[in-house]
Amino acid sequence: MDQKYFDQIARQFNISRSQVDRISQMHSEGATIPFMSRYRKEVTGNLDEVVIGGVVEALGYYKELQKRKETVIQTIEESGKLTPELKARIETCFDATALEDIYLPFKPKRKTRASQAVEKGLEPLAQEIWKQTDMDPDQFAENFINDQVKDSKEALQGARDIMAEWISEHELARAKVRQLFAASATVRSKLLSTKKDEPEAQKFRDYFDFSELLSKCPSHRLLAIRRGEKEGFLSMDISIEKTIAVESLEALIIKSHNHSAAEITKSIEDSYNRLLKSSIENEFRLLSKQKADEDAIHVFSENLRQLLLASPLGNKNVLALDPGFRSGCKLVCLDAQGNLVHNTTIFPHPPQNQWQESTALMKQLVSKFNIEAVGVGNGTAGRETEQMVRSIDFGKPLRIFQVNESGASIYSASDVAREEFPDHDVTVRGAISIGRRLLDPLSELVKIDPKSIGVGQYQHDVNQLKLKQALDRVVESAVNFVGVDLNTASRHLLQYVSGISATLAQNIVSHRLQQGPFKSREDLKKVPMMGPKSFEQCAGFLRIPNAFHPLDNSSVHPESYPIVESMAKDLQASLEELILKADLRKQVDKSKYLNEKAGTFTIEDILKELEKPGRDPRAQIEEFRFDDTVKSIEDLRQGMVLPGIVTNITNFGAFVDIGVKQDGLVHVSQMANRYIADPNEVVKLNQKVKVMVSEVDVARKRIQLSMKDEAAQVQKEIKPEAAKKPVVKAEKETDAFHLKLQELKKKLGKN
Repeated sequence: MDQKYFDQIARQFNISRSQVDRISQMHSEGATIPFMSRYRKEVTGNLDEVVIGGVVEALGYYKELQKRKETVIQTIEESGKLTPELKARIETCFDATALEDIYLPFKPKRKTRASQAVEKGLEPLAQEIWKQTDMDPDQFAENFINDQVKDSKEALQGARDIMAEWISEHELARAKVRQLFAASATVRSKLLSTKKDEPEAQKFRDYFDFSELLSKCPSHRLLAIRRGEKEGFLSMDISIEKTIAVESLEALIIKSHNHSAAEITKSIEDSYNRLLKSSIENEFRLLSKQKADEDAIHVFSENLRQLLLASPLGNKNVLALDPGFRSGCKLVCLDAQGNLVHNTTIFPHPPQNQWQESTALMKQLVSKFNIEAVGVGNGTAGRETEQMVRSIDFGKPLRIFQVNESGASIYSASDVAREEFPDHDVTVRGAISIGRRLLDPLSELVKIDPKSIGVGQYQHDVNQLKLKQALDRVVESAVNFVGVDLNTASRHLLQYVSGISATLAQNIVSHRLQQGPFKSREDLKKVPMMGPKSFEQCAGFLRIPNAFHPLDNSSVHPESYPIVESMAKDLQASLEELILKADLRKQVDKSKYLNEKAGTFTIEDILKELEKPGRDPRAQIEEFRFDDTVKSIEDLRQGMVLPGIVTNITNFGAFVDIGVKQDGLVHVSQMANRYIADPNEVVKLNQKVKVMVSEVDVARKRIQLSMKDEAAQVQKEIKPEAAKKPVVKAEKETDAFHLKLQELKKKLGKN
């Protein structure tokens, strides 16, 4: 790739050119982003995954841009119109949109009104008018009457068609209209008259007669309008004031006040109406969609990251329940490794009401399988089942958790679940998934398509390829951040480890089954297809508890073992003593172990890891309990302060489960007593929060909540009679002021 792109990327990310060169080199050699950020800090200059990922993405963008340039240059050259100046402009262009503007006048076209006029020999007439001299266009046009042009009126119309196309392809004209769109374009939506009586249209009623500046339209609103348009209920338009656009083009093009200029003025209006407006509107439709997609994908990615890194219970024997009423509660017992040891169904709820039989059986199973914790799915009958479990005296302390079961049904019907549990039906598999999520959310959630986990907004409306790429990066990042137990990890988890493909993951599992547990990282080299590069990339992220070599259960990379061994030898201690004794580690002279591969960053990482080798970086799991007096939306009253769990985060706020089978919304404006641009500043997924009920719409099942600091104080001030009245939420949705599309305006303004 041309070196000028490396300079551009360095400027873009405010890093050195050498950093870009080294990242490009490592990436081309097969190094993954997690590996580069964790084990090549000296090479990257201690850049994090976000910047390294951005550089890798930019390298891909410019690689594609270079290919496009080559095609453009070749096409123009074949037409005989390539000049040295034009070629230089193309080669020094760094923006795909600007490149297409340069190419547009030379791009092979289908038959247009302008091309037909050119075929009739009217281009010289258009060229003469374009000069804006004082000649009389009507009189001059008579020179172009022929077999195909019957009179001067037709000749002038053809000339105007040619000029209209010139204007639509004029770089400065297109840039001017783009600037106007970026600054003042309005997005409008209306209900199609043919759909006004259809009940399904009501879900889009906020957009039946809607308009907003495009630059201020949040991504979720834009995606909602586009969904309404796609489903045939709404019409959508992005436009600017025509008068302003035409006047701006006239100021750019008109240089005289004569009859020729009058003809050009007509061409300008025609060009805008017929060519420019639709072309630039389509650009902004695409660009605004891309921006909305980016926002939605970012929200989904951040939520997924938090969900994957949710606190694990760890290796405990658990009893898991997939709740239900008529069909009963599916119950499974899992050992500390997540293996199924027992399954059955109990019917504690209506219509069977086998409460005593169910509780007796659970007590028996808890004793028989030495159960240490219970996980209850949060779906239908979840609250009722949790309350039943809490009412049982098991004769010993037992931790009880509600588990988010979003996507469990997707897993239970998947090929992965059928492969794992071919002898059990989907209901048992769903309960197993709930139990395993409690043990280790990360290990279980990697088996499910991230889109099915339910922590995004409009995930089915965004670019699916970009969504998949982004979510795969998130999963890869989370897996490598936590590390993987080599002897218990499934192939689905292993394939997200740096350097391990799906085939290699299967080979590792097969080797483990045939040869027994891995005793060392070195044993990995015996796995088919595990070459030196794959071993280099994956070894540091794999853990082997109780391995012969103590560092095999740490994040210290095998390439750095000699450094740690030298530290221990110089201190006349064993590796175990170096790990166990903090006073020994304090005596290490870091400078003594610096070399070409291991710099200050690596040495510091090694010593930090030796403090707690193999530690799980995720937070400790905490028990949580909903307010027992609130079980349905009808129980909610204004001013109630309730415990809740954050279940989803969007650009406009966070959804919180307060135990009434319908999540409430904490709008971004209700998150704090200060302006919040991003809800992630305040909350995280699965965070336990206190919220105040501010509004309730029972009919539409909408709950508005507040997390402002004065929530508890407001509760104290509410009069008893007011607390008894539910509050109906206003129908019109309020959303946070959205600023991110301003970036689009700035970007396009440069063109």
